Amino acid sequence: MNVDFSEQELAFQQEVRQFLKEKLPKDISDKFKNDLHFEKDDFVRWQKALALQGWAALNWPVEYGGTGWSPTQKYIWNNECAVAGAPAVIPFGMSMVAPVIYSFGNEEQKKRFLPSILNSDVWWCQGYSEPNAGSDLASLKTTATSDGDDYLVNGTKTWTTLGQYADWIFCLVRTGAPDVKNQQAISFLLIDMKTPGITVSPIYMLDEGHEVNEIHFDNVRVPKENLIGEEGKGWTYAKVLLTHERTGIAGVANSRVALEQVKELAANTQHLGASLMENSAFSHKVAELEIDLLALEYTELRTLSDVSTGKAPGPESSILKIKGTEIAQSIDELKMEIAGNYALPFVDEQFAYGYEGASVGPGAAANSAPKYFNHRKTTIYGGSNEVQKNIICKAVLGL
Repeated sequence: MNVDFSEQELAFQQEVRQFLKEKLPKDISDKFKNDLHFEKDDFVRWQKALALQGWAALNWPVEYGGTGWSPTQKYIWNNECAVAGAPAVIPFGMSMVAPVIYSFGNEEQKKRFLPSILNSDVWWCQGYSEPNAGSDLASLKTTATSDGDDYLVNGTKTWTTLGQYADWIFCLVRTGAPDVKNQQAISFLLIDMKTPGITVSPIYMLDEGHEVNEIHFDNVRVPKENLIGEEGKGWTYAKVLLTHERTGIAGVANSRVALEQVKELAANTQHLGASLMENSAFSHKVAELEIDLLALEYTELRTLSDVSTGKAPGPESSILKIKGTEIAQSIDELKMEIAGNYALPFVDEQFAYGYEGASVGPGAAANSAPKYFNHRKTTIYGGSNEVQKNIICKAVLGL
């Protein structure tokens, strides 16, 4: 694979750098680089700037507002954003439900939902996991019972990221009879979060942040026109969505920047009279991660090449998900190792933009522990890594 940039690609790289320099708000970049708290408005401001530029929907077909970029251009964009401190677009609308809508929805649904997703006017959240259905998603219990022109939805969804901000939720619901095979009874339904009967309950994580929620549906009336595709085909649509999600979880560019931060921090942290980067055991861990990250980068490029031809990411997206999340967690562990005992204090205010309190210890100390604990989830969401290994064995290796 040739990864040398052409003159046109180098020109595109300069265009991206200039755009980020002019349009990326400094407060958003500072928050991203320092792992500070983001508000909904931070994401919306940035996503609207991207939409105005025509750069919000990297993988959408051009006819719906996509960029039409080549795999190399997407690669350049992701790398430059990571270096500049630009947050990724919130995936639930742009990268998850939108591909399902433009692939399987009718024309009326495309006209109704895609423009507002593209411009970040409407926020979405995901209704897949349930209290007793996560890795075994096909056993979900939330029902959508036919009632004239509507469905009546009852059940509970959990681990709903940013659901407290969402205007709409896309859900997998059970529409088939109890004796129908699990997967064949599941449908894909779009639900307005303002509909009576919906309750959002916060779930607080180990870092004390309110990021995920439990959402309860009590006789929620949903028009049948909000059904995507056919009844009973939701499982097929969900698999397409999940491959897009898993590809995005890889986070190669962000991990590369984070690993450079680790090397810089370690070089400036003394251990037994020498910098940590001079410690052979520590530097060996860094070298192993750099090798793994390079291999993952080439795998991501191959996947982007397939997507550019119009294909959805295949089961190989599970490889990206597994290795990407494992590498990111290993980087978190190295930051904890650098911080040492200074990782113990937790001051919630230090994650607010403009906080001027004194930091203690190495630069990684302020947020290494909360970030470490928060990111333990990455090997679980989007399909646990254990399940991804089963997918690879079955769909890639044919075992």
